[in-house]
Amino acid sequence: MARIAVIGAGMGAMAAAARLAVAGHRPVVFERASTYGGAVGRFERDGFAFDTGPGLLPLPAVYRDLFIKTGKEPLEDLVGLTQVEPAARHVFADGTTADLPNARRAGVAEALDATVGAGAGARWSAFMDRAREAWDRSRRPLLEEPLWPNWQVLAEREPYPSVPHKRLLRKARSATTLADIGALELGGDPRLVALLESYALAYGLDPRTAPASAAVLPYMEQTFGTWAVTGGLRALADAVYARCLKRKVEFRFGAGVTRVVVKDGRAAGVELADGSVEDAEFVVAGVAPGVLDTLVPGQSVRSSVPARAETAVPSRLTVHLALRGARPEGTPHRTVVHGSDRAAETAWLFDGAAWPDRPTVAVLRPGDASQVPDDGHEAVTVTVTVPPGAEVSDAGADSVVEAAGRAVPGLRERLLWQEIRTPRDIAEATGADGGAVPAPAMAAARGELLHPANGTPLPGLFAVGGWSHPGGGLPHAGMSGALVAGLIVEGPQFRGSQ
Repeated sequence: MARIAVIGAGMGAMAAAARLAVAGHRPVVFERASTYGGAVGRFERDGFAFDTGPGLLPLPAVYRDLFIKTGKEPLEDLVGLTQVEPAARHVFADGTTADLPNARRAGVAEALDATVGAGAGARWSAFMDRAREAWDRSRRPLLEEPLWPNWQVLAEREPYPSVPHKRLLRKARSATTLADIGALELGGDPRLVALLESYALAYGLDPRTAPASAAVLPYMEQTFGTWAVTGGLRALADAVYARCLKRKVEFRFGAGVTRVVVKDGRAAGVELADGSVEDAEFVVAGVAPGVLDTLVPGQSVRSSVPARAETAVPSRLTVHLALRGARPEGTPHRTVVHGSDRAAETAWLFDGAAWPDRPTVAVLRPGDASQVPDDGHEAVTVTVTVPPGAEVSDAGADSVVEAAGRAVPGLRERLLWQEIRTPRDIAEATGADGGAVPAPAMAAARGELLHPANGTPLPGLFAVGGWSHPGGGLPHAGMSGALVAGLIVEGPQFRGSQ
């Protein structure tokens, strides 16, 4: 039975702690903030409640596995889960609206034929078939196994089976990026291109450079579904925290870690901000990469994966809207309102250009009675991907609310108040420079979208959470917790779930 110091109480760190406790270890979680959950927070005011991080749960199987393995209880016995229908409404720049059903690929094709035009569904379905191949080829090494020591194989091998397109008197061309897929395989239809690229933008990926393997992002949503949690995603964080307590995980809040103690060439504990030292046989760090570097000064603790520069990783701007008036029956839980100028938006996000007239926004309208003061009000959250550290002007915030008005008729007249959450707020909650939000790991792209391994060059020190393998996203955080627990319990021979 080993004493294990866990730095941070994010979702990945808590998932690891719960699994380690069940295996007989004694995890102690040191969290600098006053609460748990990391980016999965909650904002409350005047009887309204909003998630400050993700608002929907993809791949709930990850958390089903966590609760079964740490207590033999179904996830649905602990939180209310509802598969949202439709999965999303898409409002395109030209006003075309498409309601895409949840986890029904044939239904998605029918919806696209009906709204975009005959043949659109077939093109999208053929693309999704190729995305399935990319998923099948990359799922285990990217999600279920520790990062391969020869990760270069993942960096060089593109799992997406692009279709060669012949060109007169020129060499056939195949898609290597998401933008290429839109142009070559989706016929360049601006609505299908916008649909495809919205998945990349939501994770802060540039469609012009994101590898074709990023096709797994729409594949996962349209195959495995999207779920709402009663009370918001914060209720899931509450359940994971409660499971940790039930398994005797110790939490110390307001306990910032300033240094990983190194003895005899391995991690041996942590030093806290008050100068006290806590001994441990293992240290699990659920922190942003820049923070991890400062905890072990003078020593490289990250693997050689060529991670993206943290300053280049986009962040998110969230606007919480308190509205008078009930949520109308049949309102979609999520609406994606696509930007008016795709080129201007990507230039703003990735090239330092000016704020576009109207960026792509995701509008969440939960219809959850626990998140409003009464049935005569509605809580709406609007999220937009923004450059890291972006300062939000009044005009910028107005453009976000204006875009949301395309999904919420009469929004301005119904608005009681709004609360803006900026990249600076995310940076404060997570420690990530500029409020950067990590994307899931992706194959190809020279390894730039892989994340450092969970094991580090310093024996006894492990990395967990969105900034380590397998990357960002709520399911991926749970997966990283499982991988770290496996590496500690079974040792370096651990090869993931079977």
